[in-house]
Amino acid sequence: MAKINVLSFAVANLIAAGEVVDRPASVIKELLENAIDAGATRITVEIQQGGVTYMRVADNGCGITPEDLPVAIRRHATSKIKEAADLDGIATLGFRGEALAAIAAVSDLRIITRTPDAAFGTCLSARAGEVVDVTEQGAPIGTTVIVENLFGNVPARRKFLKKNVSEAIAVTTYVEKIALSRPDIALRLIIDGTMKLDTAGDGDLRSAMHAVFGRELVAKMLPVKGTGEGVTVEGYIGTPDTARPKRNYENFFINGRYVNCRTAAAAVEQAYTSFIPPEKFPCCVLAVTINPAAVDVNVHPAKLEVKFSNERPVFEAVYSAVRTALEENVARPEIKLGATAIPAAHNAFVPIEEGKRESVARRQLTIDHAAPTPPAKREEPAAFSTMSAAEYAKKYTGGGFGSVKRESAPTQFRTELPYHRAPVKPIEGAPVTPAPSPAAPVVPVRTPVEAEAPEASVPVAEPVKAPVWRIIGEAFHAYVIVECDDKLLLIDKHAAHERVLFEDLRARMKERVESTQLLLLPLSLDVSSEDAALLDAYRAEIEAIGFAFTADEHRVSVSEIPEGLSPAAAGELLCSLPATLQSGEGNAALSRELLFEKALYQGACKAAIKAGRAYPPEYVEWLVGKLMSLPDITVCPHGRPVAMVLTHSAIDRQFKR
Repeated sequence: MAKINVLSFAVANLIAAGEVVDRPASVIKELLENAIDAGATRITVEIQQGGVTYMRVADNGCGITPEDLPVAIRRHATSKIKEAADLDGIATLGFRGEALAAIAAVSDLRIITRTPDAAFGTCLSARAGEVVDVTEQGAPIGTTVIVENLFGNVPARRKFLKKNVSEAIAVTTYVEKIALSRPDIALRLIIDGTMKLDTAGDGDLRSAMHAVFGRELVAKMLPVKGTGEGVTVEGYIGTPDTARPKRNYENFFINGRYVNCRTAAAAVEQAYTSFIPPEKFPCCVLAVTINPAAVDVNVHPAKLEVKFSNERPVFEAVYSAVRTALEENVARPEIKLGATAIPAAHNAFVPIEEGKRESVARRQLTIDHAAPTPPAKREEPAAFSTMSAAEYAKKYTGGGFGSVKRESAPTQFRTELPYHRAPVKPIEGAPVTPAPSPAAPVVPVRTPVEAEAPEASVPVAEPVKAPVWRIIGEAFHAYVIVECDDKLLLIDKHAAHERVLFEDLRARMKERVESTQLLLLPLSLDVSSEDAALLDAYRAEIEAIGFAFTADEHRVSVSEIPEGLSPAAAGELLCSLPATLQSGEGNAALSRELLFEKALYQGACKAAIKAGRAYPPEYVEWLVGKLMSLPDITVCPHGRPVAMVLTHSAIDRQFKR
């Protein structure tokens, strides 16, 4: 056996430094946290060559006294805690007293500082963890830390650093997190002499978000605020159309500290279920405030994770606040047009090409002399005023709109155009509207208060006053064009019908009394001993959603399952609950609801009308009316937009009006 050696102080320092400092971004993180704890209101961060050769963090905080300065770079030296009891309620970002010692051990370090009551400042120079010099120096109130030649004395670690660009991006990312967590601090980031970030420090989170994300994304962020069981949630979340393919736009701050919070992330992502596609992730900036005694921030070397004494209140507070904000959102995505679609020709004559002059004049003459036809009164079929969409589908299409055969669909269909309508081949057995004359009138302007198919609508307490609208036409048998107030809506009829059906089914599901279904033969499930123990520990919560079971060490026998679930789905839900309940990333009732919702929107997708097929204009009108009376329907259950908006002013800009 090899001889046991006691490591020298220098070697122990290098090992400890590796836990705290692994790249320039971690140095900036520690120095920023110290500056914030010092009460700074202005902080400047500057790096060169990714931070490898030069880093500077300057603040206007309280500063360090001359006698404390040499002690500050010793291990476990801190002004933020004194006794073991202080660890039970840490309210500062730093507390271990390792940051400056770890940084000094692997770099050339200078600290220039001055307290408000001092006539002059003090400068400390250190190299490889050893103090080289302490001198008096003129300095502003606050502290400036300069770190040079990072890992110069540890070349084996320096060679594992990434390219300067990658290291600079990592620094930028963390500075942006700090800017979002503390909008009351004016924060500047300078990279290789170029200003990359400059926040106002006015205390307004939206102002900080403008600096970090840009105005276009911030304009699509929704405010969030909620409270529950001692947990407060505030901040902003992105609308469904801002979803990203990665989680890098999810920002969580626990008591002002940026952390990778799996509990909050799971709550947000589950709240977005049926609002965004499952492969996308939401954007959010959420600050969670909780009693410091209920949070352990000392569970990660870089303090990037926390542990809650009870995850459930945090999860439920975040989920409830985010879901409420999403369901109250009525904004629809806007169609973006090119800024220079048509060349500018203000007050100028643009000649028509010689070969086109005659044809343009002939067409204009034809339009000018077209004789208008008196509007013909159109009769509404009685079927649409007395039966629901589901009954219509069953009676006329054999059980659902998804079952309409392609050979029964017309080859061409438009709802209503200003002066003509293409002939429609009706679905077999369906009521047919009398064909209008070739000069059919424009569809009358409608202001529906409630849908024409009331049985298929989502129950509401009071009728919703819908805006004035009229159908202009339908493109590609898929998109309905609607004029509404001062904008045009391009409605995806499949997505719209899918969401209408889904909301109807979900409302009916929530109205039903919780009930269970007794299995003729018990369902036997193989589980691990740990999962069996967890099922037994959370028995009351699991039985409350409709399960009845017995569990031994490796097997669970289920005799009752929630009504509406198949045995296979119930078994899958029961097996997934132990991990969910233990991690605090959900609860039994929510897991059951999400499983039901998944089944509902799969069913709604199959039953909804299909793009590329023509349907009676009366049903299209009912669908548009339904959508207008429910402005909160903005996405389908799969997360795709239901309608896109093109404003009158945007069209005018394109035509240079």
